Amino acid sequence: MGLSWWHIILVLLVFVLLFGTGKISGLMGDLAKGIKSFKKEMTEEGAEAEAEAGPEPAAKAIEHKPAKSAAKPKTPRAAKAPKSS
Repeated sequence: MGLSWWHIILVLLVFVLLFGTGKISGLMGDLAKGIKSFKKEMTEEGAEAEAEAGPEPAAKAIEHKPAKSAAKPKTPRAAKAPKSS
C-alpha cells in the first residue's frame, strides 16, 4: 500500500492550512538567505586559504624517456609435429 496522489494532495492541503501561505513564503526566504550566506562563507574561506599558501611555484617540465627492455621480445614459435614411430 503506497501513497497515492490523493494522499499527497491532502497532506499538502493540511500543511498549508496549518502554517498559512505567509509562513511558508517566509520560511523559503529564510532558507534562500541561509544558502547564500553559506556560499559566501565558503568562497571567503577558499580565498583565505589561497592567501595563506602564497603564490604557486612555477611548474616543472617532466621529460619522459622510454625504458630499454633487457629481455628480447617473445616471438611465437611454430608448433612441433608429433614424432611418428
